[in-house]
Amino acid sequence: MSDNDNLRGLLLPEDGLAGTLLGRVWLPETLSPVPGPSPVWLCDDGVFDLSALAPTLAEIVEKGFCPQDLAAGKQRRLCGVDELLHNSMAPLHGGQRGPRYPYLLAPVDLQAIKACGVTFACSMLERVIEERAGGDPGRAEALRSLLAEKIGGDIGAVVPGSAEAETLKAALQQQGIWSQYLEVGIGPLAEVFTKAQPLSAVGPGEQVGIHPISHWNNPEPEVVLLVDSRGRPRGATLGNDVNLRDIEGRSALLLGKAKDNNASCAIGPFVRLFDERFSMDDVRHAEVTLEIEGEDGFRLREVSPMTEISRDPLDLVAQTIGENHQYPDGLALFTGTLFAPTQDRDLPGQGFTHKVGDRVTIRSPRLGALINTVTTSDKAPPWTFGISALMHNLTARGLL
Repeated sequence: MSDNDNLRGLLLPEDGLAGTLLGRVWLPETLSPVPGPSPVWLCDDGVFDLSALAPTLAEIVEKGFCPQDLAAGKQRRLCGVDELLHNSMAPLHGGQRGPRYPYLLAPVDLQAIKACGVTFACSMLERVIEERAGGDPGRAEALRSLLAEKIGGDIGAVVPGSAEAETLKAALQQQGIWSQYLEVGIGPLAEVFTKAQPLSAVGPGEQVGIHPISHWNNPEPEVVLLVDSRGRPRGATLGNDVNLRDIEGRSALLLGKAKDNNASCAIGPFVRLFDERFSMDDVRHAEVTLEIEGEDGFRLREVSPMTEISRDPLDLVAQTIGENHQYPDGLALFTGTLFAPTQDRDLPGQGFTHKVGDRVTIRSPRLGALINTVTTSDKAPPWTFGISALMHNLTARGLL
């Protein structure tokens, strides 16, 4: 098998380029007198620049994109798909990205980046454990056993906001183990928070950042919905909602510190638009695989089936955008994770935490794979290209 086949099989969906795949790339000087980001379409014929159609991916998602409607010759071919993938993944192998081809960025730009938490029963209970452990991983295993004994049954079968959920809430309160995480896990209102700022997410092949004050943390592999300004999901991609378990465990009021740091949000590799080949039902039945490979030889592989989510993805969208909250540039919505690692990495009872150099692969058959390596947020490349820089860049390129 060739390197091209390996990369295509690794990064693309299982049906290759059959779906409608959109992305964002950085154009080097060889392709643009003023280097900058552009939305692109990937197909059998190569990678095509869509900036003549709209300068941002947010606008393309808002307008709706159909390859059959493209005017002949209006879109510029940038390179082949293989050249794009190789250049994008070069840093993972210790290489440098070449100046001849573009490379992938996170496939969102002006959209708000929001996230839903505590949408799976397993991760909900781990949040309760974090809270009760006060951010101390050494106390987690004993608390895990205690909660399993007191709660009993399948809490994942409880419909949030239902009468059954209210009965369970009352029973848990009587046992003295109610938690704010259980409130959003089985109560009527979902947890929705701001994960990162527009344009701050990193893409495939980049480093993700762990705040250096954290000593108990993990990746959170998730399906991310791309939603337009009218609240309509238009497609999906993958994301890593990097989480600092010890920081959030000290207090839920530290959620911003635990979630939003330099390079702490990864999205990609592409947006797959909903069409006759890919629908919301594919999201509902998706399996998201997480693989972690450490430089110390540590290996972890787990699978998160979206069928175990406690709230339907459309309910999460409706709780995020509507008459009470608008997003004129649309949003990228993380739908939550089942993954809450308990496997010991070093000392018994200490559970899992990241180490610098870990390689994290998040994969789903219909969406491809998002691959990043781990560093600390102070060592990751700083975020410098914000909205003002984007506007100046697009103006200099004659796109505004």
